Amino acid sequence: MAELVRCRPCGYVMEADKLGDVCPACGMPRKVFEPYRERVSRKRIMVLDLDLHPIAIHFSQTFVGAIPLIFLFTALFPGFYFDELMVVNKVMIITLPLTMIVAFSSGMIDGFTRFKTFNTPMLLKKIVLSGLITLLSTIASVLVIKNGLTPDNRIVVILLILGCLTFAVKLGLMGKKLLNVILPGKIFFFWEEKAKKLKTKQE
Repeated sequence: MAELVRCRPCGYVMEADKLGDVCPACGMPRKVFEPYRERVSRKRIMVLDLDLHPIAIHFSQTFVGAIPLIFLFTALFPGFYFDELMVVNKVMIITLPLTMIVAFSSGMIDGFTRFKTFNTPMLLKKIVLSGLITLLSTIASVLVIKNGLTPDNRIVVILLILGCLTFAVKLGLMGKKLLNVILPGKIFFFWEEKAKKLKTKQE
């Protein structure tokens, strides 16, 4: 297995022989890197290295973010390819639940591989929020399939998608915290130490 090193400020892990003069993630000089040993088994690393969840989640996030933006754009510029943009939104709304199912499934695999359980407070919250997005997006999808995007139906669909967006933002913020748990960087301590040393020199 290749020798690994980790950037102390940001927590970025990479193979030692691929390290250049600076950290590829944060740009700090190579001297801040330290030897690193993986704390999970090789099999678990192989599953995590597939990046199933990070890839899958981008589809649903893109749809959840793009749908309200297209609605807003068509409201501001109703004469600009309105029918075509409504078709784009219909396709995204109808397929959004499918992207959520893929993201949810890959998230379950990812979570269990990392923590060997689903029964942690944060993972349980993520499961609930993902379930709510899947539910709201499914209702929106059914409404669009049955009634299209008529003016009356559009308001309900927009509210449902905005609900999805709200929960998606919460999920993203929680995912960011989980990333910090998995790759525990020391950036705050690093800069605090630098500030203390500078203060000592000035005194």
